[in-house]
Amino acid sequence: MISTAQAMMEDLLRLMGFQSLVEVSLNEEGLFFNLKGDREGVLIGKHGRTLDSLQFLFNRMVNKRLKENIKVFLDINGYKARRIDSLTKMALRLGEKVKREGQPLAIGPYTPHDRRIIHLALKNDPAIETVSLGDGEMKKIRILPKSKGL
Repeated sequence: MISTAQAMMEDLLRLMGFQSLVEVSLNEEGLFFNLKGDREGVLIGKHGRTLDSLQFLFNRMVNKRLKENIKVFLDINGYKARRIDSLTKMALRLGEKVKREGQPLAIGPYTPHDRRIIHLALKNDPAIETVSLGDGEMKKIRILPKSKGL
């Protein structure tokens, strides 16, 4: 299974015109691909949207070829870990700003995955709360100070 999926990813990247080293691992969550190579920014796209789309497409390809339901995760040179760190730091910084100024703040729009990271980063702060605003896939997040006298 791993060798088939790895060969599929290498073929897809080659057909797209990329030279990348493909590392694959399997655990209880699914197949994890880490791509290392040239022109990573093109494959990642703005805020990881191209990477998310590539992951969705490749997930469908693998499941159809292997005829089994397995989750596929793609990362490029550790981008996802850097993105999580960046979003968490931004959320904490903006949370402090909302607490300091006492005014709500709207940010975004963000993908569902990015919104989840931001909500989780601010979840344990008793002085603020977060809500998603909007319709569809891309929504804004509003960071609000909690009212003090309930």
